[in-house]
Amino acid sequence: MARISPLMMVPPVIFVVLAGLFAGGMFRDNPDRLPSAREGQGAPALALTPLGDYVSFDDATLRDGEVKLVNYWASWCAPCRAEHPMLERLAGEGVAIYGINYKDDPEDAMAFLGDLGNPYRAIGADESGRTAIDWGVYGVPETYVIDGQGRIVLRIAGPVDSKTLANSLRPALEKAAGGAGDGG
Repeated sequence: MARISPLMMVPPVIFVVLAGLFAGGMFRDNPDRLPSAREGQGAPALALTPLGDYVSFDDATLRDGEVKLVNYWASWCAPCRAEHPMLERLAGEGVAIYGINYKDDPEDAMAFLGDLGNPYRAIGADESGRTAIDWGVYGVPETYVIDGQGRIVLRIAGPVDSKTLANSLRPALEKAAGGAGDGG
């Protein structure tokens, strides 16, 4: 009878380990969700410029006691256009949404809002992208749920769709509202 070399056991062991890691990744809570180092922390400072005649906002707005969304968007962003009806719907339900226009031509940004509607209570422009870097934005669109003290409760990378709304955004809004008055 032939002896099995210990080296012959290495490939099956590696396979089992990799299969376990792969399976674990598939059954995570939300495998599409990108992690955010900012969740649970205060929102970074804002360095925004006004966009046309739209009302702008600042750091104090993020800490005014009201739960809100901060949405990074751009007119040149196709997924931003796709998510826009969902933002309009949320704004119609009374959700406070603040827009940050990312590295965009101001005229194009205003035309985008003129064509599709304006779901934002206030808008600022991040012309250089510096504020987005501070927030950890990977790309637009990105949406943040902010509690009344200005803490980031959730970050959604990519467009908000009906699945994201039901499974992530609404629960995070409820969490933010529940923790708004108790310091956490």
